[in-house]
Amino acid sequence: MLAANRVPSYVLPQPWEVLQEAEAWIRSGKLWPHLLASVLREFGGFGAATLIATLLGLATGRWRSFREFAQPLISLFMSIPPIAWAPLSLIFFGIGYLSIAAVIFVASVFPMIVTIQDGVLAMRDGEIRAARMLGTRPIQLFAHVYLPASLPFLTSALRIGFAQAWRALVAAEMIGASQGIGWMVAMGGQVGNASQVLLGIALIGFIAWLMEGLVFQRIERQYAQWRGQ
Repeated sequence: MLAANRVPSYVLPQPWEVLQEAEAWIRSGKLWPHLLASVLREFGGFGAATLIATLLGLATGRWRSFREFAQPLISLFMSIPPIAWAPLSLIFFGIGYLSIAAVIFVASVFPMIVTIQDGVLAMRDGEIRAARMLGTRPIQLFAHVYLPASLPFLTSALRIGFAQAWRALVAAEMIGASQGIGWMVAMGGQVGNASQVLLGIALIGFIAWLMEGLVFQRIERQYAQWRGQ
C-alpha cells in the first residue's frame, strides 16, 4: 500500500484499481475464456505427465537396469529450461492447445519421475519379499505394494509437477498463445496496463492456492487415513 501511494498508478496500481480491472473483465465476460483456456492446457499437459511419470517412476525404481539407462536421459532433459522447448513446439504443432500442452508436459514429467522413483527406492526389502512369498503377481505387486508405499512421494511429485507445469504454462502463453492468463499478463505489459498485469499475477497465485487446498491437502488426508488402516 505504501509503495503504491508513492509510485505512479500506471507503474504500481492501488489494490482497488486492480479490483476494478477484475470487475471490468468479469462484467464484460472476457475473463472466463482466458481462464478456461489456461485450465484446459494445464490439466491436459499435467494429466498426461502424471500418468507417464507414475509408470516410468515405478519402473525406474523397480528395475535397476532400466534406471541406469533412463537416469542420464532424465537428468539431461531436466537441465533444459522448459520454455526452451516452446519454439520447437510451435514449429511442430503451431499456435494452439497442443503446442502449449507439450511444453507443460516436458516441464513437469521429469521431476515427477525422479520423485516417484525415490519413493520406490525408499521401500524396505522385507515388504517386497513378503509380498512375493505370498505369491503376488508382478501387476499386483505394483498395484498393492509399490504404488501404496509411494503415495507420500506421489503427493510430493504432484506438487512439484503442478508448480513446474503452471510456470511453464504462463511462460508458453506469453510466447505462443492468443488467449490465457499468460497472454493477459503479456498483453498488459505491452500496452502498459499494470492493473491487467497484476490481475493476471493474482489469478496465477489464486489458482495455485486452490489446487493446494482442494487437491493436494485432500490427497494427504486420504493417505493418512489409509496408512492408519
